Amino acid sequence: MALKGNIFSGLVTFEVAARLGSFTKTANQLHITTGAISQQINLLESQLSLKLFFRHSRGISLTADGKKLYQVVQHNFADIEKVIDELRQGQSPDGEIKLKLTPSFAYKWLIPRLKKFYNLYPNISIQTYAEGALVDHQDSNFDLTIDYGQSPYHNQHAQLLLNEQLIPVMSPSYFQRFDWQNNSTENQQQIWQSVTLLHDAMPWKNAKKHEEWQYWFEKMAIKTQSNQGHFFNRTDMAMAAAEAGLGIALARYALVEEDFKQARLTSPFHPINANAGYYIIQHRSSSVIECFKAWLLTQN
Repeated sequence: MALKGNIFSGLVTFEVAARLGSFTKTANQLHITTGAISQQINLLESQLSLKLFFRHSRGISLTADGKKLYQVVQHNFADIEKVIDELRQGQSPDGEIKLKLTPSFAYKWLIPRLKKFYNLYPNISIQTYAEGALVDHQDSNFDLTIDYGQSPYHNQHAQLLLNEQLIPVMSPSYFQRFDWQNNSTENQQQIWQSVTLLHDAMPWKNAKKHEEWQYWFEKMAIKTQSNQGHFFNRTDMAMAAAEAGLGIALARYALVEEDFKQARLTSPFHPINANAGYYIIQHRSSSVIECFKAWLLTQN
């Protein structure tokens, strides 16, 4: 069968988990939660109709099918790494790529990682265009587009870059205003009636302006009004408002790593699956474009 982007992404997670023998160690290496690793493995097993791991009190171990798959995946990943190393030792790829993506993803995720790419490929130039909150993935003036959207993505040719998670975030001072440790229904209801919600009102085309908060409340079984607070047309603006103490933003987990490290934002919650992700749409093909796309897929 043809491997879709999310299966390829799942195989990357599977290879690390099989090699390390632990979901916790895998989560630490990939910089996501253990729960997210478990979800990705469960999804991969469902998509392949195979049981890959035994789960037990001591951790995990590969099933017979898992061992066979790991041998193949490990061998092929080693071949890919070998080819990449050989290419690096030869002439460095030379060329230009036009990339379209949202400002939030460019600013919070891509730009902090670009130095690594330029160190590897100094002769490749990335022209980055991040003009609006929504991306026109059909615009063929660009070589590659990275768009955020619900899963499954509406363009069947798109390739999943990374699955996203949602987590409420706020400034440390805003956090101190409420008793988050008290999990009683009465206290939690009072908190959510008192806080100001900060929204990305345009997460994708035709979305309701409170779509993400409504989704989070439903998944958390919290009954409160989601259509209140302040609305922005970009998720990084909502996060900046949260940092300024204006309320609680529902952040995309891939974009808040540095904010948590620098203690600009905090959260009393664990991230949950957003049922959405970042997708690569490719309009042209060349060795330079394929090189950059392959590098992108190693960064999740």
